[in-house]
Amino acid sequence: MSGEGILQMFGFLLPAVVTGVVAFYFFKLHTKNEDGRRRFLLHKDSQKDTIPIRLQAYERMALFLERIAIPSLVVRVAPKTSDKNAYESLLIKSIETEFEHNLSQQIYMTDECWNVIKAAKSATVQMIRKAAMSETDSADKLREDILTETMEKQSPSATALSYIKKEIGYLWE
Repeated sequence: MSGEGILQMFGFLLPAVVTGVVAFYFFKLHTKNEDGRRRFLLHKDSQKDTIPIRLQAYERMALFLERIAIPSLVVRVAPKTSDKNAYESLLIKSIETEFEHNLSQQIYMTDECWNVIKAAKSATVQMIRKAAMSETDSADKLREDILTETMEKQSPSATALSYIKKEIGYLWE
């Protein structure tokens, strides 16, 4: 084959190679766009199913926080005897039971939100224990002391509830 034959063959081959490269590029771009579109549709469908479940979890935890807020807790859980230690245990047991009942909700919320809820629960228990260390001698007096001590401060439940509301706002973004 002469130099002119090779050059002529290269002239025929060059457009075919360019067309092949362009076709490959467009095919790759098309498949990437289709993959992105499928992923978007899948995400959209899964969100349609998961948002109501997540909202329900946040609702349950908001109810939990309302139920363990000191004012509602001491109104709802009345002392059975005049023993202050028994009342302290009853209040803490009520909080722990409520918490255990809602333990599965953690899978639907962020770790940070769950940690805020756990911290609110622990802080509430600590407030009850601190009030029980005082010189009170009856369950009714302990009940009064707990209420008095918490009236001056923002409750841990209110702080955690604010955090939940903020996190729910992120669901709509």
